[in-house]
Amino acid sequence: MTNLSDEFDREGGDVGPGVMEAAEHSVRHGLETYFIGFALAILLTAASFAVADTTLIWAPAIPMALVVLAVAQIGIHLAFFLHITTAPDNTNNVLALAFGVLIVALVIAGSIWIMGHLNHNLMPVDRMIEMQR
Repeated sequence: MTNLSDEFDREGGDVGPGVMEAAEHSVRHGLETYFIGFALAILLTAASFAVADTTLIWAPAIPMALVVLAVAQIGIHLAFFLHITTAPDNTNNVLALAFGVLIVALVIAGSIWIMGHLNHNLMPVDRMIEMQR
């Protein structure tokens, strides 16, 4: 005899995000996913060090290559470790991630703006020396 709440849970009405997918996969599948992500993360990290220390890439293009590798690294972490996907049950996770990125971007942009305007608002060095005398 099945309980009515069990039927409701199986339909996905009262289940937390990610629970339905977790029931379909084994522990082995989960570990394989983590190991693939770990291997890709190590590969991208090694590639970043190799790019920074190589003469095969045009020197002004090295920062852009590092940015591309960093974005790829972020994608690997989001997909393999945080399990952020395009599934409908990940909407809240994606919104929380977007809000976190927005806050970090605002903090960085504000810090750069403040540091850029510090020189304008500081007293010239020669006047500071005169005041100390």
